[in-house]
Amino acid sequence: MTVRKVAMLTAGGLAPCLSSSVGALISAWTAADPEVELIAYRDGYAGLLTGASLRIGPETRAAAERLHSLGGSPIGNSRVKFTNVEDCRRRGLVGPEDVPLEVAARRLADDGVDVLHTIGGDDTSTAAADLAAYLAEHGYQLTVVGLPKTIDNDIVPVAQSLGAVTAAEESAGFAKHIVAEHSANPRMLVVHEVMGRNCGWLTAAAAERYHRWAASATEVPGLVEAGRWDVHGVYVPERPIDFAAEAARLAPVMDAMGCVNIFVSEGAGAPEIVAEMERSGQEVPRDAFGHVKLDAVNPGAWLAKRLASDLRAEKTLVAKSGYFARSAPANAEDRALIEACVDVAVRAAQEGVAGLVGNDEERGGELRVIEFPRVKGGKPFDAGVAWFADLLAAIGQA
Repeated sequence: MTVRKVAMLTAGGLAPCLSSSVGALISAWTAADPEVELIAYRDGYAGLLTGASLRIGPETRAAAERLHSLGGSPIGNSRVKFTNVEDCRRRGLVGPEDVPLEVAARRLADDGVDVLHTIGGDDTSTAAADLAAYLAEHGYQLTVVGLPKTIDNDIVPVAQSLGAVTAAEESAGFAKHIVAEHSANPRMLVVHEVMGRNCGWLTAAAAERYHRWAASATEVPGLVEAGRWDVHGVYVPERPIDFAAEAARLAPVMDAMGCVNIFVSEGAGAPEIVAEMERSGQEVPRDAFGHVKLDAVNPGAWLAKRLASDLRAEKTLVAKSGYFARSAPANAEDRALIEACVDVAVRAAQEGVAGLVGNDEERGGELRVIEFPRVKGGKPFDAGVAWFADLLAAIGQA
């Protein structure tokens, strides 16, 4: 396949892989064929709909390595769903009579794009697949090759999404600071709310990393007890919360340690909170995809309120690590995965093979181009995995 023009975009929420992925794509395409024209659509699919793009010229290509040290996205993100026509019209992304999918497809055709690289989650990938299918039906060949981005690590069948490992590491580092607040007041309840709407992987992975650090690096004989720094409860959407049982389990911890430190996924307990809001007639805020805006619902504060009284906490601190963790630059482990995925993505694009690049759990973990029809979101965290079971056992929550 002859590739003359390559476009890229980043979409959805931020993750610690976007800048690095853009940088790696620029470098890989420059090395593969410096004559290929590179452009980027600003602000994800919003820029594609409105025609906001930028040319990636020689000076940008020469400095692309610097992107590996940055968080966020150098080309901007947005949350746009093509099938939510009214939302796209209301936001002025398309005209009052326009169909978003048709507008996006025409833009790609008019811009002469041969390859589109999308860096996003399952919604981003399925939207890209819809675009490619629409263009093919109208006689325009476009190869879409995506990279899997989400800190929740919940894309089927991708074993490890880009940015998730860094987010777990950053969330654990964030916890080192907020858990130190246990020393600011007797009988302190510290709640660390971690991003994760339907999947608890990030919360579990962050808690496991934090626990290993607390157990090995905080004990000072005669002065500092490691148990006061440890995590005492981990709550994920995949495990129901028995509040009465947890209060009974944690009360002796509060009495002995003078504090209780909890990690909770923002989606843990969310159905109960939403049901309570709806019963009371409150409006439940939702985004363009129909997802409940959990930052407005505040699950961590709700959980803290439920437990504080039973634990006789004198003071409660609820802190959210989400925006801190997801905006970090990719760490060494993520960067290695990004580089490997980009190598596969560029080769696939040159060969006209479309799909989402990742370690395919249904193909023995092989790093390959996963067919778009097999890609979907909502992969749950396996709460029975050995490392998480070991963590729960260590903190007395098994």
